[in-house]
Amino acid sequence: MFAAVGGLSLISRLYGINGSSNPSVATPVTPSGCRLSSRRRVSSARSSCTARLVSSGSSVDQEEASGEGSKTADEDARQARRSADWRAARAYKDSGIIFDGRIEGFNNGGLLIRFYSLLGFLPYPLLSPSHSCKDPPRNIQDIAKDLVGSSVAVKVIEASEEEKKLIFSEKDAIWSKYSSQVKVGDVFDARVGSVEDYGAFVHLRFHDGFYYLTGLVHVSEVSWDLVQDVRDFLNEGDQVRVKIIHIDREKSRIALSIKQLEDDPLLETLDKVIPQEGQEVSDALNMSSNMNIEPLPGLESICKELLQEDGITDVRLGRQGLEKRVVSQDLELWLSNMPAKDKQFTLLARAGRQVREVYLTTTLDQDGIKKAVQRVLGRVP
Repeated sequence: MFAAVGGLSLISRLYGINGSSNPSVATPVTPSGCRLSSRRRVSSARSSCTARLVSSGSSVDQEEASGEGSKTADEDARQARRSADWRAARAYKDSGIIFDGRIEGFNNGGLLIRFYSLLGFLPYPLLSPSHSCKDPPRNIQDIAKDLVGSSVAVKVIEASEEEKKLIFSEKDAIWSKYSSQVKVGDVFDARVGSVEDYGAFVHLRFHDGFYYLTGLVHVSEVSWDLVQDVRDFLNEGDQVRVKIIHIDREKSRIALSIKQLEDDPLLETLDKVIPQEGQEVSDALNMSSNMNIEPLPGLESICKELLQEDGITDVRLGRQGLEKRVVSQDLELWLSNMPAKDKQFTLLARAGRQVREVYLTTTLDQDGIKKAVQRVLGRVP
């Protein structure tokens, strides 16, 4: 790359050197008015020449001076090279160009990466997930040990010569290469990485079998069931299937969903949840005409508020039952994905395991009903 050549040419321009010259060797100058003699003689204190006279037969001082000058020149050259490489590192950071660096070693926090004359740092959290997913049982230290001596494609994300800080990221380099290959709606086999209170980070498996990109399954996208703790559903190392629901290419973030690979039970036809008369009752619901079920608290108030919405002329309560699973502890209204027919539309009220139909007479379409329900739920405490 240009950094190596540029660094050397810059030094050449600064010092005016080539392969045969040495800028550190200066031509010795004799102090004015002093005649140096090969004969040793004692000079008086009043001598106009105060310089120490050394016999021409002794070259020790001359050799020391020459060695010190050469050493200083070497240090200057190395410093010039380092400064040039710091400028190159900043150029890599600003341009986003990928750099192939050799892994020189590792420590408890990450890998040591060679950048020309500099040594930078690649923290373990910024490694591609392909390393840990390749052999899950191994710890990061063992993985790092095997990587020493190999090359890795990275991006410079911080370069400060003043603070002597040079930080790399393999994840950023991988994002540049593979993010263009994914789009919203794609479905991937994936492996669960870390699990947090707000969701789980999941590594996407590509066609070649490697895991390149990582996305977040937010707690709200884990399951259609009530999720109070993500760890009740997902654990590190679990194999899952996920769907990409959003990509923020500026921030290099992918939002994933597990539950959207299944039909939303709250948007199913009501016949699947509460069968019509004469149909077999599903396993998901226990119903009986003689069942004594307490009314859903707050449902009557919601029905009264629905009547205040433009386009809704009648609201009636229908059948009720008990489901085997808990969707929400709070009262919620869910829309059927069946369109309104003859101005009739059915909602499903759910709380805990209780479920009940709510019949609407309306001129609104499905989207209009949804907005009306949202307004009502915002008004009812």
